[in-house]
Amino acid sequence: MFDTLSDRLAATFKNLRGKGRLSEADIDATTREIRIALLEADVALPVVRAFIKQVKERALGSEVSGALNPAQQIVKIVNEELIAILGGETRRVKFAKNGPTVIMLAGLQGAGKTTLAGKLGHWLKQQKHTPLLVACDLQRPNAVNQLQVVAERAGVAFYGPQPGNGVGDPVQVARDSIEYAKQKQYDVVVVDTAGRLGIDAELMQQAADIRAAVNPDEVLFVVDAMIGQDAVTTAQAFLDGVDFTGVVLSKLDGDARGGAALSVAHVTGRQIMFASNGEKVDDFDAFHPDRMASRILGMGDVLSLIEKAEQTFSQAEAEKIASKLQGGGKDFTLDDFLAQLEQVRKMGSISKLLGMLPGMGQIREQINNIDDKDVDRVGAIIKSMTPAERTDPKIINGSRRLRIAKGSGVQVGEVNNLVERFFEARKMMSAMASGKGIPGMPGIPGMGGGSKKSAKKAPAAKGKRKSGNPLKRAQEEAAAAERRALGAGQGPAQDGGAFGLGAGKGPADFELPKEFKDLL
Repeated sequence: MFDTLSDRLAATFKNLRGKGRLSEADIDATTREIRIALLEADVALPVVRAFIKQVKERALGSEVSGALNPAQQIVKIVNEELIAILGGETRRVKFAKNGPTVIMLAGLQGAGKTTLAGKLGHWLKQQKHTPLLVACDLQRPNAVNQLQVVAERAGVAFYGPQPGNGVGDPVQVARDSIEYAKQKQYDVVVVDTAGRLGIDAELMQQAADIRAAVNPDEVLFVVDAMIGQDAVTTAQAFLDGVDFTGVVLSKLDGDARGGAALSVAHVTGRQIMFASNGEKVDDFDAFHPDRMASRILGMGDVLSLIEKAEQTFSQAEAEKIASKLQGGGKDFTLDDFLAQLEQVRKMGSISKLLGMLPGMGQIREQINNIDDKDVDRVGAIIKSMTPAERTDPKIINGSRRLRIAKGSGVQVGEVNNLVERFFEARKMMSAMASGKGIPGMPGIPGMGGGSKKSAKKAPAAKGKRKSGNPLKRAQEEAAAAERRALGAGQGPAQDGGAFGLGAGKGPADFELPKEFKDLL
């Protein structure tokens, strides 16, 4: 959703690189480009004005003029101001001291309230709560049945005494659900209310009556992230009519401009608490303003990636694999390889996971072209092998490869590629586990150095003999100078990370975050 905005900001900051000092004209030009980028992303005009004013004031102050790298300081200011307009700190759900905690959902029809109720129920269940979904949308056809199906899919309880389709009193259902939750000992009640195609008095009155009947601890306004500028008008109307306490963004995986996310929190003064970004019940998580700002600026979201890994990966399984790799990797089999692939697959789309890594915006097209079915094909090939072949892939000869290819419905070449990639992966993982680092790559502190072979090769290049022929020697020196010039201007890799962050840092002084090292 933020791809266009990210690209525009990246291009803007790229023009600042390499400047030792920033003049007032440079800052004016940069803020003008940022203003255009935000307006094109459908951010509300009052929000854009406030944002640009803050950035400009800070950029013209001593904060930038006294900095060693003014361009990086501008990026830092933009990052901090983005976090501020997205709500500042992460907002948590306020649970009642004496249960049950009541969470009421409000919003327009089509915003995704019913689906989101199931996702919220699933999320609460993962947080060790026992939620109950209550069907108070008795107007929309089959809304009650839809919530029941969603609740079953999420694995949570459902309460819907009225059939809906225009029959029943939603206020009475909401009131009765609290007593039902107390009797059955559910600690969270999620109330799904009716929506309309537009803001009207009847909708607001019904929502206000339900609020008065159940006295909710949280009222979440569900807003479709794809409705752009209109999100602000709708949010203000619901704030006046129902007075919500937090915002939930749905359909964040759409291809709209994403201005709603940057506008709602600032205009209403209510923070975004959750974000929904897919169709599955687990495509839902708490909204972190700092992580979202980092994604918009192309700096990745390593913390969310680590959290996903911690939720998905089995600690016992990871320790078992680690012990196999410590012994030289000979005990690491194709079964283990398949188990690792399946665990990564459980984390979600491969392209989404790669998108959380810093600097991946530069190869977004390649990432978007990744087919998750490739992982499924690898699984099919491995499952077509016998237990002996999985344990010792070296015995897989030509006839065995032909049989495996036929069994998994692929070409023989794909089986060959998989076996070769497995041996390479085992070698690399074994080297990382033993602290030698990744073969063929320079050493990274905390991750081990490069391979011994590459370390030995380095000094040999220094003592290269020069030709005795003056003409030939001049040609060699010219070629060496050209190689050095090319090496000095390698682009983003030489400038550091996204937008020149970490400029001048080479492998020698690069340090991975502690959480990421622990995960690896």
